[in-house]
Amino acid sequence: MRRSAAVVVVSLVCLGTLAGIAAGSTGSPERALTVMNDDGELARVPLDGDTFAVSYRNSIYQTLAEERYEVQPDGSYRLVEIAADQLAVLEEYYGVPDAPAPAGPDDRRNYVVPPNPDRPAVFDTLSIAATDLGQRTLHVPGEQPLELWQLVENGEPFVVLDIKETQ
Repeated sequence: MRRSAAVVVVSLVCLGTLAGIAAGSTGSPERALTVMNDDGELARVPLDGDTFAVSYRNSIYQTLAEERYEVQPDGSYRLVEIAADQLAVLEEYYGVPDAPAPAGPDDRRNYVVPPNPDRPAVFDTLSIAATDLGQRTLHVPGEQPLELWQLVENGEPFVVLDIKETQ
């Protein structure tokens, strides 16, 4: 089902260990990626680990590519790997200095490469377009893919990835 929205906010909500201790509870902290817009929360995806990815259809090569992120201790997230079905996306579009390698047999994409180490990509928030053309999809290990582009209508369908910690 589609919902009309000018901006969709995807927030990584972290329930930290300190909050659990302060509340007197035990066990591991709970985290989730939440998808929000001006109307409120649209979806929630549990985040048991420290990684997630956003795949999309590259508008130049018309093939799938993926940016993979790792959540940092301070709540930001860092681009740690780029993957694609075609080598040209990695070599030409991203212009990475290292040669891409074949992906493992269980990988969603055909080739992988680390991002350019001279230009580290660390984000507190990241604004990306969630259009039918790009078909951006959120991937969290152990969860079903979430098609972000299905949550917004045409207009200004931007998605903002934002990591927040809550108590």
